[in-house]
Amino acid sequence: MSFVEYGDTIKDGDTAIVFLGHESMFPVKVQHGTVTQTKYGVIRHSTDLIGKKYGSKVTCSKGGWVFILHPTPELWTMNLPHRTQILYSTDISIITMMLELKPGSIVCESGTGSASLSHALIRTVAPTGHLYTVEFHQQRAEKAREEFREHGVEHLVTVTNQDVCKNGFGVSNIADAVFLDIPSPWEAIGHAKSALKAEGGRICSFSPCIEQVQRTCLAMEEYGFTEINTLEILLRVYNVRTISLQIPDLGKAAEDNSSTGFDSSNPSHQGSPCANLQQGTVQFKSGVPLREVVGHTGYLTFATKS
Repeated sequence: MSFVEYGDTIKDGDTAIVFLGHESMFPVKVQHGTVTQTKYGVIRHSTDLIGKKYGSKVTCSKGGWVFILHPTPELWTMNLPHRTQILYSTDISIITMMLELKPGSIVCESGTGSASLSHALIRTVAPTGHLYTVEFHQQRAEKAREEFREHGVEHLVTVTNQDVCKNGFGVSNIADAVFLDIPSPWEAIGHAKSALKAEGGRICSFSPCIEQVQRTCLAMEEYGFTEINTLEILLRVYNVRTISLQIPDLGKAAEDNSSTGFDSSNPSHQGSPCANLQQGTVQFKSGVPLREVVGHTGYLTFATKS
């Protein structure tokens, strides 16, 4: 099993996603002789998981059932153990696009945190690219190394435990892109410039406060970055429903319609809005945004090394 290569069957040692419903799922490490408790009963790894195909419907001991899914960066983001606050797919998708990442890209990241973004970056740059990720906290760095090894992507990532603001990323003039998610990103802009390739590399800084964005933009200008711009991604969900509205009195126009020989009893006209003229209403689909929307996550500031 690997987060960047799909496997058909579940093997001992794999990380799999137990899917109970759209709002209920969790990761499990498949191990011979182990059992996992769910609200539908027990899942026995040896008989219920190992050797079965990913996507299989597994019946639990109480008669209920779950699906066992192959892990992806998106599913891992929704189920990973939180060591820090994380980035979600809404922000991750725009980061990947704006940094112009592709297979073979070299990316530097700080800090690693819970490695939500890291898994997405690794999947994007595989199979020939590489991620250099820096984490200040020693235990978080060690846990990230362990997860990358279990997920079969350790050959695509190098985890370094150091202060990026003081010691940089440990590489020079090779990165196609740099991502910063640290409290003081303006202190690391110089190191980011040193890590980027000679010309045209991209940088992104994620900050929850506008004051951090202001200081970061000033530092980017000082170090000669161009095309500096800041985005805020807000997810807005629409509720699509059928509504009925009264047909307005159009005066002579309405009389003209009746004079054209429109026959409401004709089956071919039943689906027409004019078919409801006698009732005085017309139905159509309408999209209305929900009253409550997902709140602010952070500002994404992008720039290019000139």
